Amino acid sequence: MRRSLSPKVECLGLMLLALLLIGAGLGLRQAQNVDEERFLGVALEMLHNGSWLIPHRAGEIYGDKPPIFMWAVAFFAWLTGKPNLALYIPGLFSAVTVTAMVYDLGRRLWNQRIGRTAALLYLATYQTYSILRTGQIDSFLILFTSLGLYGLARHLLLGPAWRWFYVGCASMGIGVITKGVGFLPVLMLIPYAYAVRKDWDGVVAMPGQKRKWFLGFVVMLAAIGVWLVPLALSIVLNGTADELAYAREILLRQTAGRYAASWDHREPFWYFLTNVIPQYWLPLVLTLPWLVPAWRRQLQKRDGRVLVFLGWVALAVLFFSISAGKRKLYIYPALPALVLAAAPLIPWLLKRWFAGRPRLRRAFPVLVAAWFALWFARGFIEPIKDGPNPHEPIMAQAAAMTHGADLVLVNWREGHWLFARQPIVHFGMADSTVEEAAQWLREHPKAYALVPDELLGKCFNPDSAHELGETSRAEWSIVGADADNGQCHSGTPAQVYRFDWGRN
Repeated sequence: MRRSLSPKVECLGLMLLALLLIGAGLGLRQAQNVDEERFLGVALEMLHNGSWLIPHRAGEIYGDKPPIFMWAVAFFAWLTGKPNLALYIPGLFSAVTVTAMVYDLGRRLWNQRIGRTAALLYLATYQTYSILRTGQIDSFLILFTSLGLYGLARHLLLGPAWRWFYVGCASMGIGVITKGVGFLPVLMLIPYAYAVRKDWDGVVAMPGQKRKWFLGFVVMLAAIGVWLVPLALSIVLNGTADELAYAREILLRQTAGRYAASWDHREPFWYFLTNVIPQYWLPLVLTLPWLVPAWRRQLQKRDGRVLVFLGWVALAVLFFSISAGKRKLYIYPALPALVLAAAPLIPWLLKRWFAGRPRLRRAFPVLVAAWFALWFARGFIEPIKDGPNPHEPIMAQAAAMTHGADLVLVNWREGHWLFARQPIVHFGMADSTVEEAAQWLREHPKAYALVPDELLGKCFNPDSAHELGETSRAEWSIVGADADNGQCHSGTPAQVYRFDWGRN
C-alpha cells in the first residue's frame, strides 16, 4: 500500500512547483508595457527621492493607485539591487503563498487529495500564469484577497475562528490600499448569511456576536490606516495644494468615481463571460459542462461550502461586470474560490472520463506534466521573444546625441522617463505639448526636445531633426533650438517638472 505524503511535505512540494512555474526566467526580461514601466519607475523614484506616502512619476504626483505595490517593488529593488528582478518578486511571492492557502483550505474543508487538486488547478489556470509573471498590481493584490478569503473561510466554514477572521479583515484592508477592490472577500458574507439562515450544512452559525463582527470592520479600517493616517497627517501639517488634490483623486475619483463612471477600458456588461473566462480560465472552463450540473446537485444537497465559494465567485464577477470599465485581470481574485468549489468534483469527473478508457487514464498524467512543462519553458522563451525594452536604446542614444543636456519630453510615455540617462523636463504627463517644448527651447537654447515625428512639423523643421527610432507606437526625433520654425507660441507652462535619475 502506497504511503501518502504528510500535508506539510505535500504543501511544500506544491509551493516549490509554484516557485518553479512562476519563477522560471525571473529577472531575464525587462519591464515591457506601460503598466510595468510605470510601477517600476514609481518604485525607483521612491528610493530616489524618499517620498513614500505620495507616489511620483518624473517629479509629478502619480494619483492613480495607492503605494503598497510600489513599496514592495522598491523594497526588493533595494534588497537585490536588481530592478528587473524586483518588479516580479511580489507576483512570485503571491504564487507561492496563495498556492499554500488554496491547498490548506481544500485539505481542511474536504481532504488532502482535494487540497492537492485545488492547488494544481490554481497553478494550471492560464490566468494565474499570465498575471503572476507580470509586474502588475494585481499580481500582488491576489495575495491579500486570497488571505482575506482564507481567513474568512477558516471562520465561516471551519470556525468559530475569530483570530482568522481578523487576519482576513486586516488583509482586506491592506488589499484596499494596494488596489481599491481589495475588500472583495467581504462579499462572502452574503452567501454565508443565506446558508446560515436556511440551516445549510458546512457553515458555522455564530449568533449574538455583534461586537466581534463589528471589530472585524475596525481591524480592516486600521489596516487601511497604515497608509491613510500618515498621509492625512502629512497633508494636514504641511501639505501642498497638489498633495491635497492627490488625496481627492486617489480617495474619490480613482475609486468610487472610476467604478461608477469609468472613462477607460470601457466594455459591455457580458465582457468577462464572453471575452475573458473562456480563455483565461482554461483548462478549468473546459470542465464546466460537467461541473455546472454537479454544482447544482451539491446545492440541492444544501452544501454550504459550495454555496459560499460559488456565490462569492458570482458576486465578484457581477461586481466587475456592472462597472463599464473592465480589464481581463479584474476577475482574477475570484479564481481561488472557483478552484476550491471545483476541486471536490474533479476526482468524480476523472473517474467518469476514464471509465472504459485505460489509454486516457495512462495519458492524463503525461498531459498534466506536459502542460506544466510548457509553462516552465515559456518563462525562458518570453524574455528572448520580447527582447530588450525599446525605450532603453532610444534614451541612451538621446543622451549621447545631446551630451547629457536637459531633454524636454513631448507626449511622452513611462519608458522615456524610466530609461532616461540625462535630466528631463516636462510639463505634466498629460500636458507636455510640442508648443510648450518650442517655447522652452527658445528660453533655454542649450536644451533639446524629444518629439514624436507626427508632431514635429508643427513647431520644428524636420530637416534639422535627428531621428532616433520607433517606440510607444511612434517615431521619435531629437531637436534643438536651431530647429524652431517660428510657428508655435505658448505661454508659461502651469507646471514645470524636472527630474534626473543621477545615472552616470
